Amino acid sequence: MREIDVAEITAALARLSMDACYYLGDDVVGFFKRALETEESEAGRDVFRQLLENAEIARREDMPLCQDTGLAVVFLEVGQDVHLIGGGLEEAVDEGIRRGYSDGYLRKSAVRAPFSERKNTGDNTPAVLHTRIVPGDRVKITLAPKGGGAENMSALSMLKPSQGRQGVVDFVVDTVNKAGPNACPPMVVGVGVGSTFEGSALLAKKALMRNIGSENTEPRLAELEDELEGRCNDLGIGPQGLGGRITVMDVFVEEAPAHIASLPVAVNIQCHSARHKEVVL
Repeated sequence: MREIDVAEITAALARLSMDACYYLGDDVVGFFKRALETEESEAGRDVFRQLLENAEIARREDMPLCQDTGLAVVFLEVGQDVHLIGGGLEEAVDEGIRRGYSDGYLRKSAVRAPFSERKNTGDNTPAVLHTRIVPGDRVKITLAPKGGGAENMSALSMLKPSQGRQGVVDFVVDTVNKAGPNACPPMVVGVGVGSTFEGSALLAKKALMRNIGSENTEPRLAELEDELEGRCNDLGIGPQGLGGRITVMDVFVEEAPAHIASLPVAVNIQCHSARHKEVVL
């Protein structure tokens, strides 16, 4: 049994909060550079030039890529041979977010009583925490700051099983079409198929943790991802909604078994500031 003090989790999340908001992943930056060569619209190419400049300034100056530094979505994979000591896990996670968003001068966007008072919690807590127990003696922490603009354009539908694959395709493409410029394209599209109402949404969120350009290991899902990417880019929304070929950077699909009477499909959209960082303790 390996002991890990929860203070290590707090420190890691404080650092990840800043790193995720300051430093755009190499996969996304690489996509922007390639898009300069492939985007058909001059306005779209100009958008990619500005996105690259913005990413460079943020990295150089240690400042947020976007003013919306999001709610802190945290995925924890806790090894079953780990003994956490030194306090409560959820409290340690929230303290890490609290420190990171304060020390990093990141915007605090969490409000309590969301349909009435909407009072800011003042420190961007509580985190949105998803925890899994896995084999091993390590703790893997993934942090994804999730902004409101793209999140607001996400959707979920309980399709009829008879709608099948075509129903999934139509729903995803329609969701992206409705999102249009509001999701700050080029966007990343996470799709969750199966499980339950809440399970499909979590699958879609987890799908966004993949790197741009990665290929699904399941050929059937890889084929679906390619079709969805092509269909979404054919919409002509383009970078920042100004028209062009590149509306989405990638589409990622995660799947799980579902009830015999159900076909849940969730679409979680991420804007061009596709931020997530991870560390293993």
